[in-house]
Amino acid sequence: MIPKQIEFIGPKQFTLEEELGQGACGKTVIIHDPTIDERFVCKKYSPILDSMKQELFSNFVQEIKLLYLINHPNIVRVFNYYLYPDRLLGYILMEYVRGLDIEEYLKQYPENTNEIFKQTIEGFSYLEEKSILHRDIRPFNILVSDTGEVKIIDFGFGKQSVGIDDFHKSISLNWWCEIPNEFKEKVYDFGTEVYFVGKLFEKIVVENEISGFKHTATLKKMCEKAAAKRIGSFTEIKRQIFSDAFLDVDFTEGQLETYRFFSNAMREVTSKIEDSAKYYDVDKFQGRLEELYKKVMLEEEVPRNNLVVTCMISGGYYYSKNAKFWVITLKNFIDLLRSSSKEKRNIIYSNLQTKMDTITRYSEKVTTEDDIPF
Repeated sequence: MIPKQIEFIGPKQFTLEEELGQGACGKTVIIHDPTIDERFVCKKYSPILDSMKQELFSNFVQEIKLLYLINHPNIVRVFNYYLYPDRLLGYILMEYVRGLDIEEYLKQYPENTNEIFKQTIEGFSYLEEKSILHRDIRPFNILVSDTGEVKIIDFGFGKQSVGIDDFHKSISLNWWCEIPNEFKEKVYDFGTEVYFVGKLFEKIVVENEISGFKHTATLKKMCEKAAAKRIGSFTEIKRQIFSDAFLDVDFTEGQLETYRFFSNAMREVTSKIEDSAKYYDVDKFQGRLEELYKKVMLEEEVPRNNLVVTCMISGGYYYSKNAKFWVITLKNFIDLLRSSSKEKRNIIYSNLQTKMDTITRYSEKVTTEDDIPF
């Protein structure tokens, strides 16, 4: 049976309010939707180079698919798109952020630097998790809304649509600061992104003489020109930030005991972790734990230890079949997460990840009598 085609009645009408800029691949404007009285940023995709229009349009369609996979409070939202394949033309409608670029915002509100730093790291950590390189980290591509919310914009999607390799897309830019050493080796990766975010905040902190910045040691490690000396990922930066924040957060003896029972149990039942395996973010981790608890809440112990390990690890690992994971340990830990503030919950998960990082990593299949691969 051929699916019935759905046709919407009439075109959508918008009002052009302001032009923001013109680039090689099109222009960006602010438009108004009178029906719902909302404004959007609209990017018109219409490349100047006729010889590459077909290829660029095809890549643009792929970019739209990627955009729809992204959902994070510190990354600009995408609401809709309009494509006209016969004309090799397209539009993307995005969230309109009322606010300032990060440099101007922190110049006016230096007391918010610690919070803005944390939100920025959260946004780039999410992009790293999705394997998306921004490639153009500079002040006007990181906005702060009137309500103090960081919004990363223009994170490389237009630049991903040109037909040259990732390194040259990035290296060809006119960088506003000293470039890192890995450029000599034609390398641009997430460690490079760490460097440019670090240099951006270093510039802001120094130029505005901000004395209350709490993460100076972390920032210094981000700004190392040599990749080997630098923090290699935004995930690691998050851990350091939350470790720094630990000094301002108190845990009761009961909360510490609950965490330690759970973290020790996780450490005991997990034998080895594959090199490429990653940890889920804290929201997904908690959600998966809660789903598991519903399935085992009437038991005394979790039937198979991999059920718990899988809640945290995305990728390969080995688990012990002999160690016991008690259901009450699972329940108490979920209650701890539910009752904790966002900051406290992040500290708990950061500590748990550090504990799990002590487990042996492997790149080839290994077996022992007690270990079972998953």
